Amino acid sequence: MKLNVKLLDIASRGVLLNSTDARTLRVRDGDRVLLIDEVTGRTAQAYVDTTDSIIEPGVVGVYKPVNATLAAGDGATVEVRSADRPRSLVHIKKKMDGGRFTKDETVEVIKDVVDDTLSAGEISAYVTASYIHGLDLDEIEYLTRAMVDTGERLRFTRHPIVDKHSIGGVPGNKISLLIVPIIAASGLLIPKTSSRAITGAGGTADLMEVLAPVDFPASEVQRMTEKAGGVIVWGGATNIAPADDKIIAHEYPLRIDARGQMIASVMAKKTAVDADLVIIDIPVGRNTKVEDVQDGRKLAREFIDIGERLGMRVECALSYGESPVGHTIGPNLEVREALTVLEGATEPNSLIQKSISLAGMALEMAGKAAPGQGAEVAADVLRSGKALDKMRQIIEIQGGDPNVKAEDLQPGEYKFDVRAPQDGYVIELNNRSLVTLARFAGSPYDHGAGLYIHAKKGKRVKKGDPIFTIYAEREWRLSRAIEVGRALMPVVVEGMVIERIPQDRWV
Repeated sequence: MKLNVKLLDIASRGVLLNSTDARTLRVRDGDRVLLIDEVTGRTAQAYVDTTDSIIEPGVVGVYKPVNATLAAGDGATVEVRSADRPRSLVHIKKKMDGGRFTKDETVEVIKDVVDDTLSAGEISAYVTASYIHGLDLDEIEYLTRAMVDTGERLRFTRHPIVDKHSIGGVPGNKISLLIVPIIAASGLLIPKTSSRAITGAGGTADLMEVLAPVDFPASEVQRMTEKAGGVIVWGGATNIAPADDKIIAHEYPLRIDARGQMIASVMAKKTAVDADLVIIDIPVGRNTKVEDVQDGRKLAREFIDIGERLGMRVECALSYGESPVGHTIGPNLEVREALTVLEGATEPNSLIQKSISLAGMALEMAGKAAPGQGAEVAADVLRSGKALDKMRQIIEIQGGDPNVKAEDLQPGEYKFDVRAPQDGYVIELNNRSLVTLARFAGSPYDHGAGLYIHAKKGKRVKKGDPIFTIYAEREWRLSRAIEVGRALMPVVVEGMVIERIPQDRWV
């Protein structure tokens, strides 16, 4: 069927057909068509959306990504034919039924993800099937290698290359803003590619964006790393393991982070940046992704095993995850807290100790510190101001203001204090609930949105003392966060006497 092209500025690899033409072609929503420009010889395959009114009969609406391949002009005539569905859908259905992916099947699926051959619903089916049925170590290796092979890679001439990743699950985990400059100031290269938030209130890329741009091509990431010693950039802009951020985009609305895909995501990015030495932070505790030490050790072993298969040395740290790192959740608040430490503050201790411990592991692995001395060496770099100088250099090379100070970063103007309902001790801060509140307040998209924790787990409070403050940039978001907070009750305050037995009093 010959149809006239109408270009549509829609960021999806599809076409829009009038329902009448779709019936003639015998295609329905989600089916595929092949578009052929008989003048240029160019072809493009796309999945179908249909309409009764937006596109008239005789016209095909061509979305922007499809036309990047087809290169047809508005009004051009193209041949439109029905096409077979991609074979990767058979592999996804196999996983949905509890099967396992082969190497070749994984390559087909990931290539179709990267090429935008699969629709949003089909990628969501892949994510969900992998989440429900899991991936074994062979499948994780296949996925990791496929992610690397479908993107660009960095190639450094100077080694070792160090990298670090936290699997998330604990709010306020802003440690990369300290670890990267400490490692870079020690003379090592650390090209830190980071994700945006999936289940949290702010990924490392969201935080760094407060200070400087984070969207750079791979070649620029390599140049900046070689010059400054380190960068903190968004992996989704680099074309390094591009399938990862496409998959994350479909995990985000479901608030899931499938374990096998998470391991592959981390290790693919480390492989693609030419890393030799990798530190993995695994927060452990209730309301985190890993709720007990035994499971944390199993996950650590999986990371180490995949690293060995890929030629990387991996060490993991099981860290305390039942309380936020530091006192802040949300971009401006977290970045301000990290900058105060770089500027010389000796609090919060949880942020400092976790950062120097993980940085110290990397320094020991690279031979920059003797075994058991890494944390102290990292602390010296932090106390000396060298880490601050290096962070300023990283901010500048990424296009930010190197003279920015902690006091320059302010939270949203609307705030609400959540106060202790009685005298007692804070016996629980529910991480997931705190993250939910921060997100309802607008984090991470509103940089000023988030939480400041005044009283962490174990602290003695009096009735009326502030436990945490919710900040928002928009009043309606603050109101919504307050409503949600009343339902979630993320904080528990109790006295030392939990229950009186018997409860009945004898007279």
